[in-house]
Amino acid sequence: MIDAGSQQHVLQACREHDVKFVRLWFTDILGMLKSVAITMEELEHALTDGVVFDGASIEGFARTDESDMLMRPDAGTFQLLPWRPRERAVARMFCDIEGLDGEPFAGDPRGVLRRTLGRAAAAGFTCYVSPEIEFFYFRDAQETEPLDAGGYFDLTPLDSGSDLRRETVLTLEEMGIPVALSHHEAAASQHEIDLRYTDALTMADSIMTYRLVVKEVAMRHGVYATFMPKPLTHANGSGMHLQLSLFRGEENAFADAERAYGLSVVGEQFTAGLLRHAPELMLLGNQWVNSYRRLVPGFEAPTHATWSPRNHADLLRVPAMRRAQPESTRVEFRAPDAACNPYLVCAGVLAAGLAGVEQGYTLPPPLERDVREVGAAELAARGVSALPSSLGEAIAAFEGSALMRETLGEHVVASLVANKRQEWTEFRREVSDWELRRYLGTL
Repeated sequence: MIDAGSQQHVLQACREHDVKFVRLWFTDILGMLKSVAITMEELEHALTDGVVFDGASIEGFARTDESDMLMRPDAGTFQLLPWRPRERAVARMFCDIEGLDGEPFAGDPRGVLRRTLGRAAAAGFTCYVSPEIEFFYFRDAQETEPLDAGGYFDLTPLDSGSDLRRETVLTLEEMGIPVALSHHEAAASQHEIDLRYTDALTMADSIMTYRLVVKEVAMRHGVYATFMPKPLTHANGSGMHLQLSLFRGEENAFADAERAYGLSVVGEQFTAGLLRHAPELMLLGNQWVNSYRRLVPGFEAPTHATWSPRNHADLLRVPAMRRAQPESTRVEFRAPDAACNPYLVCAGVLAAGLAGVEQGYTLPPPLERDVREVGAAELAARGVSALPSSLGEAIAAFEGSALMRETLGEHVVASLVANKRQEWTEFRREVSDWELRRYLGTL
C-alpha cells in the first residue's frame, strides 16, 4: 500500500496541474503497454485500494477461472503526459500487479525485475543501465518507405528526422527522463536516442515510456515510427544495446584501473556470466520471428557469444575506461532489440551476470577478430558458442535453462514459451513472398 505522504504528494500534484485523468500503466508478458484511465475523483481510492481488472484478458497473466487481479499504482512514477491538453490534463503511473489476496503476482514483468534487483541488493549491488535504442520512421504502417536517405550521424538534408528527434527528446526530458544523445543511425530513416543511465527498474519504466513517446511524436507529424527489429532486408536492424554496471554505494564495482581493460574481477565475472548464459537469454531480448533477421553476419549484430574492447559485431563490448572517470566503466550487451520486454530483459541479464559473480566464472580472452574470419575448429577450441539463429532455437535454449526458471519463475517461463511456440508454429506454416519469387516460376 502507498504510504500517506506519497499519496498526498500525488493528489496535490494533480490539483496543482489540473489533472482530470490518470492512466495506470503496466505491461503484459511480451512487453506490450497496457493502460486504464481513471478520473481524479477515483484516484484516492485507487491509491489506497488498487484497481481490480480482468487478468485473463492480458497475455501471459491468468486463466479465466482465476482472472481477477489488482493493479497497485507506484506513486514514484507519477508524471504528466506532455502531449495531452494542459487543461483537464492527463498523468500516468506505472503499476505493480497483485492477486486479490495482496500477494505480488508471479507473472508481473515489473515484479520479476523487482525480485531480481532484490537479489542484487542482498549482495550489496545496485544495477545501473543506459540503453541505446534504435528505431525507424516510415511514411505509414503499411509499407517501408523511408523518409530520408541519410546514414550514420548525417545532418540535413539527408536527415529529415532531426525535428522529430528534437521533439521526442524534449518530451522525454519534460517527463523526467534524461537523454544522453540522439542522432541519425546507419540505415536510411533509422534513428537512435540514448537514455542517461539510472537504476534498472526506473530505466525499464523509462524504456516503456520512450517507445510510446517516439510513436506519439511521429503520429502527430503524420509519419509512423517502428521498433520492428529488421524492417529492411539490406539495412541494419534496430537494436537496444544495454550499457551495464554494478555499483556498491557510490563506487563502480566494475572499475579497476590496474587491471586489463580497466575491468575489475567483479566486472570480468559478470561479463563471463553474460557470455555463458547468452543463448538462454536470447528469447528475452529477441522474442519475435523477425528478431533473428537482424542477428545475421554483416550488419553489426552478434551471432556468437564473443566479447572484445572494440568490435561492434561482438555480443559484448567493454568500452575503454576513462581513467579520470572510473564510474563510467561498463559492459555493453549488444544482443537485445528494441521490441523486447525491458523488465524481463533486465532481470535475465542481471541474473546471468550475478551468476558469474557468485560462482566465480572466468572470463576467456577477447576474440579480437571478426568472428567470420575464425574457423569452426578454432571457435570450438576457444569455447565460443553460436547464438540461437531462429526463434525456434531460442525457445529451446530458454526452456531448458535452470537459471531462467529460477529468475523468472515457472509462470513466466511457461507462459512465454507457450506464446512464442505458437508464433513459431504459425511462421513455419506461412509461405513467404521470397519463396514465391524464388520457386513459383521455376518449379
